[in-house]
Amino acid sequence: MSDRTLSAAPAGPADPVSTSPHVDAGDEGYSKDLKSRHINMIAIGGAIGTGLFLGAGGRMAGAGPSLAIAYAVCGVFAFFVVRALGELVLYRPSSGAFVSYAREFMGEKGAFAAGWLYFLNWSTTAVADITAAATYAHFWAMFSDVPQWVLALIALAVVLTANLISVKYFGEMEFWFAIVKVAALVVFMAIGIYLVVTQHQLDGHTPGFSTISDGGGLFPVGMLPMLLVIQGVVFAYASVELCGVAAGETKNPEKIMPKAINSIMWRVGIFYVGSVVLLALLLPYTAYSGGESPFVTVMNKLGVAGAADVMNLVVLTAALSSLNSGLYSTGRILRSMALSGSAPKFTGRMNKGQVPYGGILLTAGFGVLGVGLNYVMPGEAFEIVLNFASIGILGTWGMIMLCSLLFWHRSKDGRVTRPSYRLPWAPYTQIVTLAFLASVVVLMWWGGGVGRTTVMCLPLIAAALVGGWFMVRKRVAAVATGRETL
Repeated sequence: MSDRTLSAAPAGPADPVSTSPHVDAGDEGYSKDLKSRHINMIAIGGAIGTGLFLGAGGRMAGAGPSLAIAYAVCGVFAFFVVRALGELVLYRPSSGAFVSYAREFMGEKGAFAAGWLYFLNWSTTAVADITAAATYAHFWAMFSDVPQWVLALIALAVVLTANLISVKYFGEMEFWFAIVKVAALVVFMAIGIYLVVTQHQLDGHTPGFSTISDGGGLFPVGMLPMLLVIQGVVFAYASVELCGVAAGETKNPEKIMPKAINSIMWRVGIFYVGSVVLLALLLPYTAYSGGESPFVTVMNKLGVAGAADVMNLVVLTAALSSLNSGLYSTGRILRSMALSGSAPKFTGRMNKGQVPYGGILLTAGFGVLGVGLNYVMPGEAFEIVLNFASIGILGTWGMIMLCSLLFWHRSKDGRVTRPSYRLPWAPYTQIVTLAFLASVVVLMWWGGGVGRTTVMCLPLIAAALVGGWFMVRKRVAAVATGRETL
């Protein structure tokens, strides 16, 4: 496929308008109903999920207070990724997002790989989200006798229905999901800061820096465990790229996107790093476990009545929010691919509500399949599913940075014009981020267990992508030829 570029564009910053002659057929037909408040909350919701609310407990127990460093480091790279995507969005807003940019800068092969890696991420994450939602619902006595698969299907049906009606319903759901998550963190942090400042006893411990120093310091079990949890922390930041996909369905993205993306950095610093630091100050790292939300652990130790119920509701909200985001984004990505010939035709269809229902239903179908598989699969096999999602995330982030790097190179010879909103320190930022993502794969191998098994499956994933490309390449070529003759 030929790359379409601007032949004679002036160098240097430009007003945030599209300077690209590349036209993505997948961008046609969408409404522009997402407002500024939706985009801002989508950006927040993408950076706060079950990786913090539930996953931080086990990681704290395994790595100690140094977990805060892991969250900070991964947060910086997550910001680089979304900032790079933001520059591309202002260059040319597209609902196909990084798949559309991969098509422009890397050709159809790059778009094919980017799109299906993203689908790998969200189709496997949907399995986890649906099962997690059912598991959290079982926490309450009124649902304890309801079969898990029934609760899973109810959760899927509710979120799927909202996604299929219109983008407004998706935006509203994600807005309120994010409100719940942020409110829970703000309340917890207010309580935690109060306990630290007043030196209020908590389970026989006095909150403060002595909790860390008396427990073995910042690295009580060494530095290696902190490095090994980075893979899980990266998974916790999955969805930060969602605001780039949503940009294609909002008016004035050049005004909305920079504010939303820039706010991610301080939100990560406050909500992720800040809350993990508070957890380390409040209780020894040995008090936490992977089977319980660390926030519930603190509240239970404090003796707050009903805290477990409230936090379980928040974690349930986080799982539904993740599922909501996955159905939304894969629907848009698959439509962009379908109209270029690299995804099944039905995934390119839209309903009267201007929603790409075909791609959404395909992802939901994998979620339903996952409910059945999770019923018969042992715990370790289910962990492999989550690790596959991590591979999808790493692949997606890698593709975004490669597109950003190629975009920068083309701007140097005048073929494209960078917008005034830019990824700082290019091209070094892209190179360092790509090196970081590669190091995460190495750490997955180094850690052994399920992570190593997943890395060993990389050749199979690569073979599937190559085989899939050979299956669709003629159709892709035919679609491209048809467009050129128009």
